[in-house]
Amino acid sequence: MDAARAVALLEAAKGALVFVAGLGALSFVHHDAQRFAEQLVGHLHLNPASAYPRIFLDFSARLTDARMAGLAGLAAIYAAVRLVEAYGLWRGRRWAEWFAAVSGGIYIPFETYELFHGVAWLSLAALLINVAVVGLMINVLLRSHSTESE
Repeated sequence: MDAARAVALLEAAKGALVFVAGLGALSFVHHDAQRFAEQLVGHLHLNPASAYPRIFLDFSARLTDARMAGLAGLAAIYAAVRLVEAYGLWRGRRWAEWFAAVSGGIYIPFETYELFHGVAWLSLAALLINVAVVGLMINVLLRSHSTESE
């Protein structure tokens, strides 16, 4: 499998995951998200007074139906962009190669900034994945440019 198709699979997986998360957000419209969050924290035996569970519980307390629908809409837009990108990469479209390189590169400064404020494994993994995607896509672009000029 070539690099562009590997990135296409990654982007399709990201799009599908965000789409499913958006459906999950949409399923909370007209439901009590705060009660669900409290039950989840209790089920996982987390201390509701500690930092991360508290952030999660406070966030769920501020959710309204309009915010949940808005989050679901944003998730659908993000998923659509990622799936279109994946389709373009799979089909070898030059615009998708450029889009993948640029969209992966946009996140690198933010992820690097996050690492300077404390190493989090998720931030480090995201940084490494995006650096790999950008590197692969630059390589694909350079190879396709050299074959076009021959």
